[in-house]
Amino acid sequence: MYNARPPFHQVGASAYKPGLETTLRLMAHVGNPHLQLQAIHVAGTNGKGSTSHLIAAALQASGRKVGLFTSPHLVSLTERIRINGVPIPEEVVAAFITEHKDFLDALQPSFFETMTALGFWYFVQQKVDVAVVEVGLGGRLDSTNVLTPILSVITNIGLDHTEFLGNTLTQIAREKAGIIKPGVPVVIGESHPQTMNVFLAKAQECGSEIYFADQCEYLRRTRLRFAPECELHGIYQEHNLQTAFVALRELGIKNEEIRKGFAHVCTMTGLRGRWEVLQEQPLIICDTGHNSHGIQYVARQLKELPNNQVWLVFGMVNDKDTEVVMRLLPSGERYHYIFTRPNTSRARDAQEMLRLWGKEGIAIEDPQEALTYAFNHAAPEDAIFIGGSNYLVGEALSKRYQSKERPSEK
Repeated sequence: MYNARPPFHQVGASAYKPGLETTLRLMAHVGNPHLQLQAIHVAGTNGKGSTSHLIAAALQASGRKVGLFTSPHLVSLTERIRINGVPIPEEVVAAFITEHKDFLDALQPSFFETMTALGFWYFVQQKVDVAVVEVGLGGRLDSTNVLTPILSVITNIGLDHTEFLGNTLTQIAREKAGIIKPGVPVVIGESHPQTMNVFLAKAQECGSEIYFADQCEYLRRTRLRFAPECELHGIYQEHNLQTAFVALRELGIKNEEIRKGFAHVCTMTGLRGRWEVLQEQPLIICDTGHNSHGIQYVARQLKELPNNQVWLVFGMVNDKDTEVVMRLLPSGERYHYIFTRPNTSRARDAQEMLRLWGKEGIAIEDPQEALTYAFNHAAPEDAIFIGGSNYLVGEALSKRYQSKERPSEK
């Protein structure tokens, strides 16, 4: 699959195929599974992955068999397609590609189009009760938008993938509003003066009920009682919890089921890489925030870390707002930057990252060497943060660490 149809995370824009025609032909070839699914469709600039997992976990807690389709993956592509937290078996992926190889070779769908068809087909084969489907990129022209869901969710709007979606929040909102379907209610996570009217107009055009999660005061107060129990700890999860809670209440899920799902979301769904603690001594944390909208929350938490020194292994891809991100990152004597190059052709060189940083730091191109450098230099009471790119987080999750024990005093 990688050789014939390289994924977006490897080659960038050349892997992006906007429009639904190819996806619809592929769906027809495998039995039109998109017409057989009860689905919740989740779009947004940031938080759509966490929100999808939160919704899926609560649905699981309610006793349903839940399919979960997300992207990108961190270690294995099987992470993208899960049922009750269990990834699709590799042999099922291989059998699907082998069976349909001639058709795929002739049609030439993108990697994401192929994964979408595989995911929907697998969910139907396994008779899931409901599927939670995360949009890949945008919304209107995304492969997943062949769905007619029972609920649409849009987490927020930020400036990301501007080369495909537009250069303003209003333009990007129009693309993401494309998942709103006639008569299907929609939950918007965060209201914003530049985007609210876009969503209101689209909902009116479709005859769809619309809810802005951050304006649902009663539900907000109720949801706040669940926050301390949630297995996700990043401060930016506050918005995702709010969005997921309102969506789940709209679906009729009970408070106790939501509470259970939120409390065990990572365990139940396999979610990783969201302010995830990999080790305690030294404290090692990774986070998939990769643009200015997401990094602003990461930066706040980095400043609040109580550890003596903080070592940051940081790398980004070249289509992100790197200069803005650099201005958000904390600096000072306690912060030590090791810039590196994530394993993707889209990555910025480590030396270029160091130049853009313009302050003290080092550049180590190989990400595993960069991770090893940080680990070898951090004292047990220090912290190591790994982030800036999903692919760098994937490197961290595949690396084995050994705790540094504080030497005994004699």
